[in-house]
Amino acid sequence: MLRALTSALRLPSPWRPREARGCAANPAAANREIQVCALAGPDQGITEILMNRPSARNALGNVFVSELLEALAQLREDRQVRVLIFRSGVKGVFCAGADLKEREQMSEAEVGVFVQRLRGLMNEIAAFPVPTIAAMDGFALGGGLELALACDLRVAASSAVMGLIETTRGLLPGAGGTQRLPRCLGVALAKELIFTGRRLSGAQAQALGLVNHAVAQNEEGNAAYHRARALAQEILPQAPIAVRLGKVAIDRGTEVDIASGMAIEGICYAQNIPTRDRLEGMAAFREKRPPRFVGE
Repeated sequence: MLRALTSALRLPSPWRPREARGCAANPAAANREIQVCALAGPDQGITEILMNRPSARNALGNVFVSELLEALAQLREDRQVRVLIFRSGVKGVFCAGADLKEREQMSEAEVGVFVQRLRGLMNEIAAFPVPTIAAMDGFALGGGLELALACDLRVAASSAVMGLIETTRGLLPGAGGTQRLPRCLGVALAKELIFTGRRLSGAQAQALGLVNHAVAQNEEGNAAYHRARALAQEILPQAPIAVRLGKVAIDRGTEVDIASGMAIEGICYAQNIPTRDRLEGMAAFREKRPPRFVGE
């Protein structure tokens, strides 16, 4: 396992600034259910995925899933991306979960195939190479919460409502919820929440440790997004290779015993030693100035 990890861990290509992109650059994108926006100026390096399916409250339908997978595949290769925020363009909703109306039209075999695609989507989000943040400004139910659980960090409006409610619909979580919720909250609490289908407010979720931050909602309905963006701004100045490798060490290490986890950490640390950013960090400390990391 460690040999495979060593070969899989390659230093990312240098991060080089180029002309900033924006959502408005492509008018045709306005009709897509998934829109990608790379921020400019001092926020360059932060990219947003805007979920915009108001007719179905951002439900996870075929088109939505396909466009999100396509966006992730493209962004994975973009070394400008240092933090990725998932947000909603539909007020009061993050993601309402599975599109049950669409699913009613599927055969049992088609349902199985689609749920497997959903599971793959959540795995792609979880494995995304840079930090991911879910900005939950409204309902995040079923698959919507599973999407947020696949992110590294979660920020919610205190009034947001979230839960793995599948058992209230005759289902069980099928896109990672039975695995990621207990890893987040512990087995007993995860079982309680899944068995009861309980809904939590953002404030309750923060108290349990399900979200990192809960903030009072504002009139525009985007308070969680603003807090998520502030969190991204804290990550942005840090050494990008070290952040990526730190994510690998945590994600891989928590799946194995501590001795194997320590070995994984050692592999990641060794990957970072030859980087220019490490030398820059040492020089900045010595010269008592802010570091200027370039992702090399």
